[in-house]
Amino acid sequence: MARSRCARSWNWDSPLTAVADPVAAALNEVVQGSRGRLLAALIANLRDFQLAEDSMQDALASALVHWRRSGIPANPSGWLLKTARRKAIDRLRRSQNFNSKSVQYSLMLKLDQADAEDESRQEIPDERLRLIFTCCHPALDPKTRIALTLRTLGGLTTAEIARAFLDREAAMAQRLVRARHKIVKSGVPFRVPDADDWDERLNSVLSVIYLIFNEGYAATRGDRQIRVDLCEEAIFLARLMNRLRPEQPEVEGLLALMLMIHARRRARSTASGAMVPIEMQDREVWDRPMIMQGIKLIETALQRAPLGPYQLQAAIQAVHSEAQNFDATRWDEILGLYDLLVQFDGTAIVKLNRCVALSYVDGPEAALRASRELSGELAEYQPYHAAQAAFYHRAKHYPEAVHSYDRAIELCDNRSAVAFLDEKRRGAKKEAEQMLGL
Repeated sequence: MARSRCARSWNWDSPLTAVADPVAAALNEVVQGSRGRLLAALIANLRDFQLAEDSMQDALASALVHWRRSGIPANPSGWLLKTARRKAIDRLRRSQNFNSKSVQYSLMLKLDQADAEDESRQEIPDERLRLIFTCCHPALDPKTRIALTLRTLGGLTTAEIARAFLDREAAMAQRLVRARHKIVKSGVPFRVPDADDWDERLNSVLSVIYLIFNEGYAATRGDRQIRVDLCEEAIFLARLMNRLRPEQPEVEGLLALMLMIHARRRARSTASGAMVPIEMQDREVWDRPMIMQGIKLIETALQRAPLGPYQLQAAIQAVHSEAQNFDATRWDEILGLYDLLVQFDGTAIVKLNRCVALSYVDGPEAALRASRELSGELAEYQPYHAAQAAFYHRAKHYPEAVHSYDRAIELCDNRSAVAFLDEKRRGAKKEAEQMLGL
């Protein structure tokens, strides 16, 4: 029973983390480590996003059966790619419009024959950057470009992407379906653009990379606060962009920003996975070489023109990184950088982050006044309510803090973050009771 249930229920969106099964665990590890490369390689062959996802899904279900029977292969990701290609051949052969897919079918047969003739082939071709630029083609609107890349390359679920955009899940699902069809029908090329077209698509690509990193830095779902695989995927892609486009200040700024944030990963949770906020982190375990690399990059980027939002965000992280402890943080400098950043990116989320800096310069009451203006736009945004709770807590408005903690917990799907917020809520509730003499 357990085996058949696992085989049927495997999904990119729902890895079998709860199953005490070494095969499922090995498959989880491959999916988390190689998902982007596997799917990008398959899409490069098929030029069909949905067919690639369906074929890889078939291969995953097949792996659960075959790996239990024959053992985990020496090269699990290579096995999955080869099997997914064969599943694609089966799907193409059964397709009602087979004649229109004959070119894809012939290519997949040739690849399968090459795999059979050379069993030693181990490497998965890295097509991730070409996939990003395909997803970010001007034929798609900017929001769709980012959403499609997050879904296809970053491995985020439709629900996670909808949450990042503050959208309904059903609306985001429809957007993704339309995007896949449009790429196929419009004949969007699967390639890195020429120099003349680079600037037009650079901002979308950088946005995608940063959103992948953000989901890794603060996972919206699951037991872990941090998904290191997504953080490192984003950093890899930014390094690749930096090699392709050297001396581009916003590329350097984004890479610097992610390096300095990722350098704190070991201090951001306890051994049991509990969340540790920056004010309580042990800065001795921050990755100082990575921080210095990021600082050097942003210092170089800021000397170039033009100035951009990723450079400003990296400069903010540099101020955090250079502080010997939390109390030594130069919050007035951070607030000034946020004032500049709002001129480039006036979104409610950036303004909320500015409110956090404001709370350490002018106090939590000032932050509460400023953040209330964002309540309508961020009503369903969990970090907004977490920030409000912290402002109320520091301002000693304990009942309001408890209410905001409740709302933040209600909107949170990450167990580590929920545990942290719940502990803070209990503290605020205890202080409220003491204040009332209960």
